[in-house]
Amino acid sequence: MDAPPRFGIWALVHGSRAARQDPDEPFDASWTRNRALVLEAEALGFDCTLVAQHTFNPYDPERGQLEAWSASAALAALTHRIEIITAIKPLLYNPVVLAKMALQIEEISSGRFAINLVNAWNRAEMDKAGLPFPEHDARYALGEEWLSVVEPLLRGERVNHAGAHFAVQDAVILPRAATRARPRIYVGGESEPARALAAAQADVWFINGQPVDDVAALIADVARRPRTGPPLRYGLSAFVIARPTEQEAVAAYERLARLAELDKPVLARQAIHIDPAVVMHQTMAKSPRVGTNGGTAAGLVGTYRQVADRIRAFHDAGIETFMLQFQPFEAEMRRFAAEVMPLARR
Repeated sequence: MDAPPRFGIWALVHGSRAARQDPDEPFDASWTRNRALVLEAEALGFDCTLVAQHTFNPYDPERGQLEAWSASAALAALTHRIEIITAIKPLLYNPVVLAKMALQIEEISSGRFAINLVNAWNRAEMDKAGLPFPEHDARYALGEEWLSVVEPLLRGERVNHAGAHFAVQDAVILPRAATRARPRIYVGGESEPARALAAAQADVWFINGQPVDDVAALIADVARRPRTGPPLRYGLSAFVIARPTEQEAVAAYERLARLAELDKPVLARQAIHIDPAVVMHQTMAKSPRVGTNGGTAAGLVGTYRQVADRIRAFHDAGIETFMLQFQPFEAEMRRFAAEVMPLARR
């Protein structure tokens, strides 16, 4: 790729990304922690942060959960350079209301805001709010129509729309984006409807962590699809464990894997709410790993040089943005910025 790799962090919206009973990282999904985390990430040279959207903690309903959109507006006011990517489930927000919110944060951030469209996998979140949870492909059909309304609104265009799910009359959102045409649009998901949606309407397609050959095959499939406008870009989620020696990295992985076993009873109780048609969970079940959204399945476990080389291999395959997880988050984020980021960008 011509563009250099971009590195981002997952905000800790629902606590630890791997083992939730780690004595080195007590549970903390508070605004105070996330504010400090993102401000430090910006200072360390990270390019973006992804703020996942959940109304209730999806892994443990007895735990707290950061609210994504109000937190993102605050982060936009506090930061100066880092891109703020906020997830959105079309089931939760009317497209006109969401477009207005997004353009407001775009203004607050001076053109550093993006939305990440995800079509939901946790039925409990909708059930608790009394909202419908259609089957998998129907959610994507709704999401496609939702985004077809949001995208022109983000451009400041006047929209009239009458579809299966939304009716919009003479809507235009002001003020328009001041520094570019509109906020960037990321799309997540690897099912057939998700790939079609990304090819047609996304700026960036997010892929969950998995081996580089699998990622290259996914990119090749989507790149073959019809598309108008600029080429689609690609992002990857991954959990990083980097150490001076391979033995230390393996030991750190094994420690987190043992701790993650303690979470299985809670996760099993929550698993009944997961839509089995969601490809992310099918992919994650194929191999042992720690972390969410594929986690260590991407293979970023090893020495500083090994992790940097694997990042470059993903970059050669087409990945531009790496959305990273760590544990303990702050300490390992600093280690990555100091030891791996310079090697990967060289």
